[in-house]
Amino acid sequence: MLYPLTFHPLFKERVWGGRNLETLYRKSLPPGIPIGESWEISDRPGDESVIANGPLAGKNLRWLMEHHERDLLGGAASQNGRFPLLIKILDAQDKLSLQVHPPPQKAAELGGEPKTEMWYIVRAAPAAELYVGLKRGVTRQDFERKIQMGDAAGCFHRVPVKAGDAMFLPSGRVHAIGAGLVLFEIQQNSDTTYRVFDWNRVGLDGKPRELHIAQSLASIDFTDFEPSLVDTQFSTAGRFKIRPLARHALFKADLFRALSQESLVFTQPRLRIVAVLENRVRVTDGTTAVDLHPGQFCLVPASVKKLELGNKIGSRFLLVETGG
Repeated sequence: MLYPLTFHPLFKERVWGGRNLETLYRKSLPPGIPIGESWEISDRPGDESVIANGPLAGKNLRWLMEHHERDLLGGAASQNGRFPLLIKILDAQDKLSLQVHPPPQKAAELGGEPKTEMWYIVRAAPAAELYVGLKRGVTRQDFERKIQMGDAAGCFHRVPVKAGDAMFLPSGRVHAIGAGLVLFEIQQNSDTTYRVFDWNRVGLDGKPRELHIAQSLASIDFTDFEPSLVDTQFSTAGRFKIRPLARHALFKADLFRALSQESLVFTQPRLRIVAVLENRVRVTDGTTAVDLHPGQFCLVPASVKKLELGNKIGSRFLLVETGG
């Protein structure tokens, strides 16, 4: 019988990273290097999350998929035999490359994987922004010409952001994360990124990072002009405020805020992921209990019959459910 699972994070050195995951979330980062990503729940080749709690501690998510896929996923579909989602925290202290993830039909042609994702901003420096979609009226011809001139960034729609904002990014939406942002990323299990422009900087090896101009041009949705942040509002349900952030066939995500010290109970079994933003949340199936602090995540398998989330007053968390 599976139970609520936690995992050891996988830290990724990035040229644009920093040390905020250590100061904000007490994560034990390797010393002296810029960490841009913490992969919290991952079933990527060579990057399989290892279980941290309970009798399955030491096993990894790949093992779970190979031996308990039905109990883990329930009615949700796998991603080519792997766990369908990849969950991260990103610390962007410099701008990320201008990039795109291929939509499904183009991914198959190009030998990559599609990636639809959502960002939830947890910390933003003054004047922080996202680069998302194209400025209205920019054509493919305009874009190609700007690439040749080294000014592709001038084609991007720029969106000022603050903590609490969210952005949904379907495959094919060209984008970049600006400097001074920490965010939670909920994404389709994929690691295919085509870079259009990398600000003329060098990578960790001192050399310019590879660009993927042809693949990017084939993948970008050139009708995607000036997309907006998620504009949903909170509604009240019992002693909770709930804000829907994403509704997609791959996953849905909601932001919860507890108005009192009260539990939230789910009796419909399905795969869920709890990501704590503020205060504490206790996740229990009646037998196994997991206490989560900000920056911690719990995967609740679909076989769990009853899920209870115990909250402190003011607790905030994301609740992610897979399609199916």
